[in-house]
Amino acid sequence: MTEQHRSRSTEAFFGRRKGKPLRALQATHLDTVLPLIRLDLAAPAPADVKTLFTHPVGRVRLEIGFGGGEHLIHRAVEDPDTGFIGVEPFVNSMAKLVGYIEERGAENIRLHDDDATQVLDWLPENSIDQIDLLYPDPWPKRKHWKRRFVSPVNLDRFARVLKPGGIFCFASDIDTYVNWTLSHCHDHAAFEWTAENASDWLTPYAGWPSTRYEAKARREGRKSAYLTFRRV
Repeated sequence: MTEQHRSRSTEAFFGRRKGKPLRALQATHLDTVLPLIRLDLAAPAPADVKTLFTHPVGRVRLEIGFGGGEHLIHRAVEDPDTGFIGVEPFVNSMAKLVGYIEERGAENIRLHDDDATQVLDWLPENSIDQIDLLYPDPWPKRKHWKRRFVSPVNLDRFARVLKPGGIFCFASDIDTYVNWTLSHCHDHAAFEWTAENASDWLTPYAGWPSTRYEAKARREGRKSAYLTFRRV
C-alpha cells in the first residue's frame, strides 16, 4: 500500500465493489462502452475540463456516488450543454448507468469507476461548476462516522476544484449526516450555506427526479434535506 493511499484511508471509498452477477448485455457495455467514456487519470488533466467532452459544453458538474444513475442520466439528457462527470466504484451501478447512456444517447457524460478522491486530486483548480453528493452512504454507527465522505480533507478538495461561486449540493434522509454536513461546511471557510428559510432545504432541487433511494426513505417515514453550499 502506498503512502498516498494511506493518506486517504478515512475519506476514500468503503463498501462493496460488486453485487449480483451482471447480465450479458451489461457486461458487454462495461467492456465496450465504458472504456470510451472513462476518464484517463494516467494522463494529465486538461487545463480546460470542458475539453473532456466530445461536443462543446458550457459548464461541468461532478456527481460523486451516482448509485443507480437515475439522477445523473436525467440531468444529462435535460441539459446537454453541461458536461457531467460521474463517479461510482460499485460495478453494478456503473453497468446500469452505462446502459442508460447507450439507451438515451447521452454524449455529455464521462465516468470514473473508482475512488472519487482520485478524480478530485486529478482535476485542475477552479475547474468545476457544481459538485453533487446525493444520498451518500450515511455510515450511521458513530464509530464509522469517520468514513463519511463529507470531511475536512474532502471539503478542502471540493474547495480546490470548485470555481468561485460554484456550488456543492448535498441530499440525505439521515438527520445525523445532514447535521454533520452542516457543521463541517459551517466550519470550513470556503463554503457558505445558501438557505434563507426552512423551505430552501426541505424543497427538492429544481427539476429533481425522485430516485429509488428517496422513495424508500419516504416509505420508511424519513424526510429528506437538500442542502446547497456556495464556494466563496
